[in-house]
Amino acid sequence: MASYRLGVRMGNWLEEEYAQQELLRDFIRKREQGQLLIQRLAKLQENIFKRVELSVSSDGFVHFGDTVLLMNPDKKSSDLEGTSEEKEPEMRGDVTLAVDMEEISLYKDEPLQVSRGLSAVKSVEPIGRNAFCIVSVDGSAVGEPLRYGQNFVLGTKGGVSDKLFYLASDHKTFKDFAKKSRLQKVYLTSELSYLTFWQAKSLNPQLRLEREGFPVPAETKIIITHCYTNRNLAVPRTFSVWSHFGREFEVICHNYLDSHRVEDDKNYWVIITGNPSPEDGTMFDRPQAFPEGYKRNEFHEKTENVKAQDYSQERLMRF
Repeated sequence: MASYRLGVRMGNWLEEEYAQQELLRDFIRKREQGQLLIQRLAKLQENIFKRVELSVSSDGFVHFGDTVLLMNPDKKSSDLEGTSEEKEPEMRGDVTLAVDMEEISLYKDEPLQVSRGLSAVKSVEPIGRNAFCIVSVDGSAVGEPLRYGQNFVLGTKGGVSDKLFYLASDHKTFKDFAKKSRLQKVYLTSELSYLTFWQAKSLNPQLRLEREGFPVPAETKIIITHCYTNRNLAVPRTFSVWSHFGREFEVICHNYLDSHRVEDDKNYWVIITGNPSPEDGTMFDRPQAFPEGYKRNEFHEKTENVKAQDYSQERLMRF
């Protein structure tokens, strides 16, 4: 019986050779079209991390058509308050509303699309994924101030789309709810309906009726309420989600009330606008102005050392 030589091919050698050639041609085609996983991920990071220029408010109010950030401020109260999870350093800090990139599929040949989920990221820098636009729904012109109790829409392009997607919410059901907290979820949609309508309310519940109709100031804590469900936009720091860019927080619609039936800090939001100075940044990064001759630490020490009895003694001396 004759033995095989080294040059003899055995098995499905022809099929395997054709499969290797087809795999190489598919790789070259995807590389030319920019559909490789590493190319799609690089393009995604370039778009969502691209710096966005925020709108500058000349009068200190929020206007229709402004590009802003929605920030949930850090809790500045004592560390003794809150649960053990909320006291962790990773749970603290200012967070901004952003598009959740976890649901974006990078393994399909289709173009990148905006995710329908949202999350809160620990970044106050204006980038593609956390920049939102104030859109009017009642015919108000661009440039008019947004007022307390007035319906508006929050739109975003997410850094990967050319059209706006709107922030929406709906009542939770047995099948449709937030993944972590199982409360009323918040999502993005391309259809403009009453589910996408929101209102800004004053932080003080005793002054809400009086301030209704007044312009909404920027860089001020407010409550953002969903019109259809009457639930407030919230960021519970105890529910975290993981994405391609690390740990983020879940964003939901829920009314967090304290013992006095007043909204908790989980429902606080600040609308951040651009910095009018030549320096790049936001109004949140703008340094505070102090009296001439005082530094930041010296000014706080002077004001903290003033006691109530000093005012009472001065008042008695006047009489």
